[in-house]
Amino acid sequence: MSGYITEEIPAEELTRQIERAREIGDSVRSLVAATVVTDVDDDDLAEARRHIDAATEILERRRIDASFGLRFNSDGRLRNWGNAVEGIRNPIAPPVEFHAEPDHVWSELHLGPQYEGPPGLVHGGVIALILDQVLGNAAVNAGAPGMTGTLTIRYRKGTPLGSLRVEGRLDRTEGHKSFASGTISTADGLCAEAEGIFIMPRWARGLDASRQMGVGDA
Repeated sequence: MSGYITEEIPAEELTRQIERAREIGDSVRSLVAATVVTDVDDDDLAEARRHIDAATEILERRRIDASFGLRFNSDGRLRNWGNAVEGIRNPIAPPVEFHAEPDHVWSELHLGPQYEGPPGLVHGGVIALILDQVLGNAAVNAGAPGMTGTLTIRYRKGTPLGSLRVEGRLDRTEGHKSFASGTISTADGLCAEAEGIFIMPRWARGLDASRQMGVGDA
């Protein structure tokens, strides 16, 4: 399947690229948040727009033809920089950095004003987006990756903007199906929970194990 790319970038050079990707992603992410809450006058808005348009023109000087995809490096590192949840170079992504434990994955993250739905609360679609990713990563962590087949969300209460914790775990497997569950919460308690079924697609079942892990990270 296209979009799954193998590269051979020297380790030191890849580390440098990761640092630059994180820097530009963080800068544009800050710009997005500032755009939502700014209250400057028209002259300042016009000046900001000129700078933004100039920066966009610079970035468009050289670009890939399609989406970023999923890139496997020869040293074992994987880049999913375009991912809408984890992608360090995607300003839409918070980004969420997951940590793997033997029986679950987790992350602590901060969602700013650009993720608002109801006033002061995270948009329900953003909650679903993040829970989908954490459940998929839980399946990957347990060695049973797949793509989302179904996702069921139960919203227990409004999720406030700010600091959050997400967790996910694999519950069981049945053939090519993995069943996972997860939660998103604040220090005050549970906000939403999810259950999902993740399926290894037919085209990926013949891949080696490392490439199959990438299916769940996409």
